[in-house]
This record gives sequence, C-alpha cells and structure tokens, in this order.
Amino acid sequence: MRPYKFFFMALFLSLLCGCQSFNNTRGNTVQLKDAAATSEEASNNADSDKNEVVATLDESSDNSDNNSDNNSDNNSDNNMEEEENPVPEPGDRDDSENCEEKENEADSHSEAKAASVSVLENALGLCDEAHKLWKNGESENALTILDKAYSLILKMSTDDGPDTIQQKKELRMTISKRILEIYASRNIVVSGENNSIPLTMNEYVQKEIDFLTKSGDNQESFFIKAYRRSGKYRPYIIEELAKAGLPAELSWLPLIESGFRVYALSPARALGLWQFIPSTGAKFGLERDRYVDERLDPYKSTKAAIAYLRELHSIFGDWSTVLAAYNCGEGRVLRVIRDQNVNYLDNFWDIYSYLPRETARYVPRFLATLHIVSDPQKYGLDLVELDLPSEYETVTLSRQAHLKDIASVIGTDNSILKGLNPELRHNIVPPGKYTLRVPQQHSGILLSELEQIPESSLRTVKRKKAGRSDKYRKKGKKSKSFYHKIRRGQTLSSIAKKYNVSVKKIRRANKLGRRSRLIAGKSLRIPGKSSRTAVSYASKKKKGRRVSKHVVKKGDSLWNIAKRYGTTAKAIRNLNKLPNAKKLRVGQVVKVSGKKKAVSKRSRKGKKKIYKVRHGDAPHKIAKRHNMKLSHFLRVNRLKRGSRIYPGQKLYVD
Repeated sequence: MRPYKFFFMALFLSLLCGCQSFNNTRGNTVQLKDAAATSEEASNNADSDKNEVVATLDESSDNSDNNSDNNSDNNSDNNMEEEENPVPEPGDRDDSENCEEKENEADSHSEAKAASVSVLENALGLCDEAHKLWKNGESENALTILDKAYSLILKMSTDDGPDTIQQKKELRMTISKRILEIYASRNIVVSGENNSIPLTMNEYVQKEIDFLTKSGDNQESFFIKAYRRSGKYRPYIIEELAKAGLPAELSWLPLIESGFRVYALSPARALGLWQFIPSTGAKFGLERDRYVDERLDPYKSTKAAIAYLRELHSIFGDWSTVLAAYNCGEGRVLRVIRDQNVNYLDNFWDIYSYLPRETARYVPRFLATLHIVSDPQKYGLDLVELDLPSEYETVTLSRQAHLKDIASVIGTDNSILKGLNPELRHNIVPPGKYTLRVPQQHSGILLSELEQIPESSLRTVKRKKAGRSDKYRKKGKKSKSFYHKIRRGQTLSSIAKKYNVSVKKIRRANKLGRRSRLIAGKSLRIPGKSSRTAVSYASKKKKGRRVSKHVVKKGDSLWNIAKRYGTTAKAIRNLNKLPNAKKLRVGQVVKVSGKKKAVSKRSRKGKKKIYKVRHGDAPHKIAKRHNMKLSHFLRVNRLKRGSRIYPGQKLYVD
C-alpha cells in the first residue's frame, strides 16, 4: 500500500496545480494549502480499498489529459506575452529593487523624523499649557495635560537619531520635574496666615531656645539687640510678604541671617540683611558695580529674598526644607534628597541629619526664634523698646555728589543720610539717574540747592587721598617701613628679632599666611621702623654681643654651654659650623657669641644642686632619688621624656 500512497499524493497535487491560473498567486497559495490538507486526508485513508484507488487513478488520468491540453494553450499564450514584454536579467532586477528599497527607506526615515519632531512640539506645547494652568491654581488639569504629554513621548519611535533621542530625554525630565513641583506645592499651600509655618517643638528646637535665652551669655545680648533693630525693618517686610501671599513669620528670618544688621558680612561673602551672595543676588535682580551694591539695600533685598523664597517653595513645598535650601542652596538639599533614593521627602526632619551642621542648626534656630517672639513676656522681650522705621522722601538726581556734601547742604547729619542709602559703597551718587533717599521735608531743599553741591566721583576722592599723602610727605615724615632681602636659612622670627618687630606685623604688612614660606632673594617689607633706625638697632645689637671661646670639659653639652653664655645651641652650631649629629670632644675649643654668666648667689647657696650622671642612671631614678617629680626634673634640665643622658653629664636637682 505504501507506493500507491505517494503516487496518489503527487498526482493529486499536479491535478490541482493544473486547474488554476498561473498569474493568480494568492489563489495558488490557498489551493496549495487545500492540497496539503487533502494530501493529509489521503495519507490517513491510504489503507482504503485498492479498487477505489484504481478507480480514482483512472478518473485522474482522464482529467489530466483534458487539463494538459488547456495548459498547453495557456503556456503558448504566456510565451507570446513574454516575447512582447521581455523579462529583465536577474542582476538588473536586483539592482533596481535595491534602489527602490533604499529610496523607500529614506522616505520612511524622513517621515518618521518629521513625525517625531511634531510629537516633541506637541508635547512641549502641552507642557507650557500645563504650567499656565498650574500658575492659575488648576493643578488637576495641569497634571492631566502633563500625563498626555508624557504619553505622547512614550509613543515615539526608538529608532530616531541621537539629537531627537536627547530632546526626548530632556523633555521627559522637564515633565517629571513639573509633576514633582505640582505635587510638592500641594503639601503646604502658600498663604499669609500666621500658622502657615508650624511651630514644631523637639529636642533640637529646645536646645536652640536654651542657647538663645541663656542668662549672662553673649547670645542673649545679641538676640535682644537684633530684636530691637527688627522694629526698623519688619513693618516693611511684613507688608511685602502679605503682597506675595507668604507667611508673616518669615519676617524674622533676617534675625537669624544677619541680626537685622544691614552691613553684616559672612565668611562666605554673603552680605546684607538677607545675606545674599553675589551670584544669587544677581539672579534676583540685585545690581552690583563700583558705586552700588544693592544687597545692602534693605528694601530692594527684601523683594529679592521674597522672590527667592517663593521659588524655593514651588520646588519643595515644605517651609522647613525651604529654609534649609535658603541657607545652603537648593542644589545641596536636592542632592541630599536624591541620595535617599526617594522622589520627594515632605518632612524636613527626614533629611536633618544629612545636611551640613550649620544648616541643621539653622532651621531649629529659626523655629526657636518663633517660639521666643510668640511669648515675649516669658522671655523678657516686652521690656525691649523697638527702633522706629525710617521716614524718608526720594529725590531723583542726575549729578554725582558725595553724601557728606549733600548732608551739609540740606542741613542733616551725614550718618543719617548714609543710613538711608546703605547701598552706596563709597558714599558717592553713581553716574546717571539715581533715586536718593533723604529725610522728610528735605527734598525741596536739596532740589533748590542742587547746583551748589560740588560734583564728586571716585577719581576725585582718590586724588584727594593722594594729595593728603603728598602733603604728609612734604612735612618731612618719611614712610615708617623698609625692605629686607631674605637670606638662606632666615625665618620670620629671626628677621623680626633682628629688627625688633613682631612676627604678626611682618605677616600683616606682607599679606603672609601662617603656612607661607620665605624664599631666599625675595624682599620682605619691615613695618614700624625706618631703614636707618632698624640698621642702627641691628648694628648696636650686633656690637653688644662679643664672641667668646669655651674649652669643652667633661659633661659639657651644647645646651649647657648655650645656657651658660645666654645663647642657643643652634647659634653655637651655626657659629662653629658643627653638623647636627657631631658630638663635642673634651678639650675642644668652641666659639660662643655672648658673655659667660656669673653664678648667682642663690645658686651658690645651693637652691639647685648639680648632680653628675653615673652609669645606670635614668631620669626617673634621679628624680625619685632627690624627691622630685619627673616632670619638674625634666623641665628644670630642659629635657624631654625621650631625651638620653650620659655618664658625666651635669644635671640640676633639688
């Protein structure tokens, strides 16, 4: 049965193929599938009766004869068509197909790139629309639009170019940041209510309260002085905070920042009431040039500080975290939050221990200030008389003048005019138009007497100072300083000792630090004395010391000899050019700069005895033998705990 099975399958397939048209490809595919299915059925029924198979074969042979005639006719027709339309060679056809594929790929790539750019533009437009909605208070709608923008980006193709991928990444980061800001702003709503900043009380806040209110401590006087000065600026600060919708408690922030001192300067070069560094001040519109530094202006810096606080609150949403960022910068706080591997920490005390020590104390100290000022009777603040706000008028000037000249013309004190205009760095009105503050009822006088005020500038001020110095020199008073050429081996202390000047003065005159090194051949400025006086002093000092000769005896050392002649062991070593490790020999002649000291009567009486070291002696044994403390024995003999003593050496004992 097995040979018939395969013969049947082949014949059945040929019959099916001959019945279909050559050009209908899809039909051929369907028929082949049917033929395959039929062949499977035939294989399953291959064990059927032999007579049925033979009958089927006879019918198939008849059909094949009929179909062969049809196929021959069709083949002849097809051959005629091929002659009319000759088929291209296989190589030519492959090249043309490759070109068409490349063109199609380029077209599809350009279309995909254009589609990606369109998606990015749509997502960016949705971002801008969401930001406007958020500013108008519609946070839910803003989040919905941001979700749409994010979903648009996710649908973009991953086969775009590097520029498109980078833009996609940046836009994703922008959308994520906007979503974070919206959720952060929901935690604490910015409002002007007095309870907007919660008065937290814990061990850190209580410690700062004790520190600020400790009786008899300098911090209490600082707090009271700052509290007194607050009356001059807080009314204006509270008014501006109310306009911005920020809590009034923030008006106490300058007490921690600067103690309400306008000219306060920190080691980090932060200046003014709100302690702005130059870069942050410039970011929020505070100008700084040769004439003006608006960080010193309490009114302009207050507006800048409020703008900065609003921006920080839009990022963090928690006022305690906002204050920490105001102190050490938002970048530092964001890095701390990012290191915790969470998207957002809505509680400042979660990151308290990870912040810098100064910032970690800054927030509890501000909260402690709020606790203290909320109960003035408990802390004795009700007896403090506050300073009154400054009352002034403004005058627009286009003439450079010194505040001292303006004060003399309008009949007021120079210090009052300077206090109203602290931003003027050199007390000179800058060139161009400038709005000057003057005491009330003095603006008319200034405008009427403006032509009588002499013009002044930084150049004229410097010229006056130079004229005063020339006048000082004409009187015969020479400069009280001269220069010393540094020699090899000299130190600041040796140079200061030579000219009878303190090391501190030499450092200050030459702007030297504690770790600054002297270079041989360089000149060093010696303040306090003229060169003639210093040279005469040095020559007198040099003449007063004569060189003596000392014969080394048994038990002598450089230290004993130096003590006997009132000099140092280093001086003897330098004078005799002795190396550090060289020992003295008995009978050796040593030059010593100085005079041998006479033995005092007190030493003759035996207050201090001389002990000659023997073999096997040690400092602690000698001290114990003479009822002396080891530290006292070492101090009397100028020895250290690691010092070695030698037989025959003479030491002092009680």
